[in-house]
Amino acid sequence: MTSTLIHRLAKAVFVLSACMSIQVCAQEDKWPTHAISITGGFPNGAGTDIYARKLGEALTALWNVPVVVDSKTGAGGNIASDAVARSAPDGYSYLLGTAGTHAINVALYKKLNFDVEKDFTKIALLGDVPNVLLVNSKKHPEIKTCADLLRIARAKPGTLNFASTGNGASGHLAGAQFANAANISVVHVPYRGQGPAMAALLAGDVEFFFNQSAAAINAIKGGQATAIAVTTRSRLSALPDVPTVEQGCDLPGFESSTWYGLFGPANMSPVIAKKMSDAVIAIISKPDFKQWLMDTQGITPAQDSSPAAFTKIHHADISRWAEIVKMSGATVD
Repeated sequence: MTSTLIHRLAKAVFVLSACMSIQVCAQEDKWPTHAISITGGFPNGAGTDIYARKLGEALTALWNVPVVVDSKTGAGGNIASDAVARSAPDGYSYLLGTAGTHAINVALYKKLNFDVEKDFTKIALLGDVPNVLLVNSKKHPEIKTCADLLRIARAKPGTLNFASTGNGASGHLAGAQFANAANISVVHVPYRGQGPAMAALLAGDVEFFFNQSAAAINAIKGGQATAIAVTTRSRLSALPDVPTVEQGCDLPGFESSTWYGLFGPANMSPVIAKKMSDAVIAIISKPDFKQWLMDTQGITPAQDSSPAAFTKIHHADISRWAEIVKMSGATVD
């Protein structure tokens, strides 16, 4: 090959690379130009779904492009996670994930079709999500406080049942942590989702239920259930009269809460990822959005929602939840 031909080929490659760079930059500048999707792994009306729709409305107003919220349920959120991990990293597909989908499931499932760290781009940490310890005081008038619940559990080991939304779900793990910390023997009864678990509590089939805050607040306000403790270290502004497990159950240091986070697929353009991250953080940092989170969802806004902070928390939680899953004995094949 002559030096002239080599020179021409090198020049052609340079021109092609420059053209591609210009095209990519143009796409980044114009983004977003069409509908964005936010996928959740849980049913319509779940806390993740409510959050995604609220966030989507604000993003739609900001960019004047539709933000479509979709639910791909099943396998503890793994179906939705897998779908987004396989999506094109063009800035139009996102996942509203949780500590469950991206930390707990690593220990809970023997095999995942994706890597929770390598196959996603962290966009923003969306908030801390507690559980609320609920009882049906109409069916069990003898249980008015957490101290009452513990007294009965200790007097009658192995006779009290607690519901969860599924084996290995955050409510199951909160119950296992609770039983371990209080040194009580109780029976875990898993149900297929929040609705059946709440129905079991209301029917008196179980004595207590650690339910996620958004659904729990609705049940409390509707007079269906009574809250006797929350699993955070501080009381919730939405439930100011309800003590923490640490306070009401005399279990120092007890805490069991998860988080919501927004993920994109891996290998996104850093420019587009930053645009999305900046927009989301600006929205969730607004006082009215924070108030909505705390008052209606029982979610504590993250102190630092940045991708860097999100990455650090996510990585640490994988190890933390692995220990709790092991202690609980939970597994899903």
